[in-house]
Amino acid sequence: MGKFWYAVYSQPNKENALWRQLQLRSIEVFFPRIKVKPVNPRSRKIRPYFPRYLFVNVDLEEVGVSTLQYIPFAIGLVSFGGEPAVVPENLIQTLKKKTLEIEQAGGEIFVDLKKGDQLLIDEGPFKGYEAIFDLRLSDSDRVQVFLKMLNDRHLRVEMDINQIKKNKKR
Repeated sequence: MGKFWYAVYSQPNKENALWRQLQLRSIEVFFPRIKVKPVNPRSRKIRPYFPRYLFVNVDLEEVGVSTLQYIPFAIGLVSFGGEPAVVPENLIQTLKKKTLEIEQAGGEIFVDLKKGDQLLIDEGPFKGYEAIFDLRLSDSDRVQVFLKMLNDRHLRVEMDINQIKKNKKR
């Protein structure tokens, strides 16, 4: 039959535990995760890109469907009509590329952030001020923004990425 990619459905909030179980069994697994800016600062900063789903590259004749259905923290393989659904290799490669782009950009908040985007300062001494995104400072969670001041003046400020959010107001 050969090796193919399949999606494994996990129990709620057990993706990390399932990932470790798959690794312990030497099963090739792709677990896409991204860095996020949680609302609660004590929440996880890295979360699954697809909550409750991991991808395994296996030969089902060798591993057996039951192994993947009864592994701790798994619910089973995603199937259609009782047949495990094959995930195309090009989709896995696209997902790997996309998650790498998000990681290299510094996390989810940076994905859609472009120079000139309107921001709202959400925390810190400038909380409540509006700003304009300028750039991400290399290899850090800091950004450079222009604070909107009185008389249409702008003040260049560096701050932590966790202090800003995109301003939805247009």
